[in-house]
Amino acid sequence: MPEGDTIHGAADRLGAALEGDRVTAATGSHRAMIGYGKRVVGAAVEEVAAVGKHLLIHFDNGWTLRTHLRMTGQWHVYAPGERWSKTPGKARVVLETSSHVAVCFAAPTVQLAPRHLVEKQIAHLGPDLMEDVDSEAVADRLLNLAPDSPIADAIVDQRVVAGLGNVYRSELLFLEGLHPTTPVAAVERTSIASLVRRGHALLATNRGRRRTTTGRRADHLDTWVYERAGRPCRRCGMIIELGRSGPLGRTVYWCPSCQPAPPAT
Repeated sequence: MPEGDTIHGAADRLGAALEGDRVTAATGSHRAMIGYGKRVVGAAVEEVAAVGKHLLIHFDNGWTLRTHLRMTGQWHVYAPGERWSKTPGKARVVLETSSHVAVCFAAPTVQLAPRHLVEKQIAHLGPDLMEDVDSEAVADRLLNLAPDSPIADAIVDQRVVAGLGNVYRSELLFLEGLHPTTPVAAVERTSIASLVRRGHALLATNRGRRRTTTGRRADHLDTWVYERAGRPCRRCGMIIELGRSGPLGRTVYWCPSCQPAPPAT
């Protein structure tokens, strides 16, 4: 699933292509576009923004398009008449202006509605780590809202803090020396604040770019532990382990030496 840096990067690209231009056509296979696409034809794109993993296109007539890409969705930008790189049948959203065609392929979540309804839909989200948040306040939020949750689950709960996903949770926990199963309440507040600051820094650095957490973009050197189960830790040589975490059983990676397990309770 795309994480905050990817979604904000997509918003940057779409904003550069669409902001200030009027929509000449709004179509797509999603029922939201079939039912309401005509509502934004003739409206100008006021702003393209991202909140956590949600991409928002605001129009000057008070309507907003929200997409959540999950595992399958992608936004592409083309010149009018340019051949698309994916089959048109997967185009859930197509926005056309005089100079660009923006296509959202295979996104499972599409909402086109008055802006206040869209904002209500995402009001549950926690602070977006792509923004320059108050790390101390976010640390308090984690401790107050999810004290008994494993730290690996709490930092990807979008209701608590928005923007992080599977890649960053494994990498951040490694960089902070925290085992994924450690309860939030058992982590020092200063460590949580440090994790938040590092999360923001990594998201901001990788915004719209090929993601790296090691600082090395050479093949197979861009992550510390993510997708490296069974291979030696880059720091200590111990074999990286793999587990499942959270209600969806998503993968999490860690080094058993650099990230010692919490004491049994």
